[in-house]
Amino acid sequence: MEVLYKSTRSRQEPVSASMAILKGLTEDGGLFVPDHIPALDKSLKELAVMSYQEIAYEVMKLYLTDFSEEELKNCIAKAYDKKFDTEVIAPLAEAEGAYFLELFHGATIAFKDMALSILPHLLTTSAKKNHIANEIVILTATSGDTGKAALAGFAGVEGTRIVVFYPKNGVSPIQEKQMVTQRGENTFVVGIHGNFDDAQTGVKKIFSDRQLTTEMAGQGFQFSSANSINIGRLVPQIVYYVYAYARLLAEGKIEAGQRINVTVPTGNFGNILAAYYAKNMGLPIDRLICASNENKVLYDFFCTGVYDRNREFILTSSPSMDILISSNLERLIYRIAGDDPEENARLMTALGGQGRYEITEKMQEKLQDFYGGYAAEEETAATIRRIYGSCGYVIDPHTAVAATVYGKYVQETGDRTPTIIASTASPFKFTRSVMNAIDHKYDSMTDFELVDELSRIANVAVPAAIEEIRSAPVLHDNICEVYEMPDTVKRFLKLQ
Repeated sequence: MEVLYKSTRSRQEPVSASMAILKGLTEDGGLFVPDHIPALDKSLKELAVMSYQEIAYEVMKLYLTDFSEEELKNCIAKAYDKKFDTEVIAPLAEAEGAYFLELFHGATIAFKDMALSILPHLLTTSAKKNHIANEIVILTATSGDTGKAALAGFAGVEGTRIVVFYPKNGVSPIQEKQMVTQRGENTFVVGIHGNFDDAQTGVKKIFSDRQLTTEMAGQGFQFSSANSINIGRLVPQIVYYVYAYARLLAEGKIEAGQRINVTVPTGNFGNILAAYYAKNMGLPIDRLICASNENKVLYDFFCTGVYDRNREFILTSSPSMDILISSNLERLIYRIAGDDPEENARLMTALGGQGRYEITEKMQEKLQDFYGGYAAEEETAATIRRIYGSCGYVIDPHTAVAATVYGKYVQETGDRTPTIIASTASPFKFTRSVMNAIDHKYDSMTDFELVDELSRIANVAVPAAIEEIRSAPVLHDNICEVYEMPDTVKRFLKLQ
């Protein structure tokens, strides 16, 4: 059955999957959502004997219904190849009674690779399908990981250019060096004076600037997005939850049909939303445990039904979660509002104006699948130290936030359901935070001395993504104010 994509904010005509991927955002500023969530059409036992690539096809074919089998399998083959340092793509590691789903074995050692390895191929295929002659300009805001993963995915891809904005003082040193050393004539990286929410809001304003869109079209360009607001990012993320369940089943850790819980460190809400979609496809997921850091806007929302971004923005050791406007939450709000675009638009207008909104009791009742928790900085560090001490397994701060919240959940509920914890980044991306958490004796080391020491104590080889930036030259030293973002894009495209 064909799946079409509609706006969360109006009743405009739905579009095909390929057109939704091309557009990124809807014309009314909303997000594209499927007109229905398709059910898995393979049994869990059938999935248990499949490779990652095979499961990717079985899941994605249900959403991307205007792609032919050949087109989709070609995109998958190009995405999930030797760029990943393990044939299984997303291995599971057992530690302290939970299963850590390692989503960081791709080119940039963060979970964003799982979707951004395939998005360029979905996008260029979509352009051909829709006879688009314009050059596609990918415009992205990043809190650290999306930027590098998008740059790596799109670098050198014919018919595309990519512009990434990141908060100048809001990412880890390794994250920043990964971005500013990016090669490729079609890549452009800019640090802004502001935080991630400022960057994300600035990008959304550029998307909605009709005059700029017209000006670009006249010069043969059109915008698209690589952020998780693009449905082409969200659909591939559903795959790894299905895969993780299939692996647990194949390894005899669970029985077919047995329920599991999923814990996700959450910032922009896309990763946990993908798990929610997987659950609604029929995957036996019970609770969705949403883990926040000290920027606990989502924790407060799940506790009270009030989403309020009017609060202090805190820089933490888990910067990819330092977010106060969780864009993908809009897709969940739309769904619990009964797929009512007018009600959703009213709430999003309130968020844009007063900076807050409150959902109804009836909507809150539809959030029973979710459990919200948060971890303070000292708790996050303590979890890294404890897990390393107990079994020698080293996790990054984002994963540690999730592990901390999962521990609180078990303590509060006594629920021992088998649980997957989304391990969203390699500890090598956050060496200083990780090593300081393990022992403060490492304080005096340089970033790359810490990399080597982490490799030694964890008995894990330094990832290629880190080795290649040790001596790489800085190729992008651009900095701008938030209000200068549109002109910065114009300069890169030589429109002024």
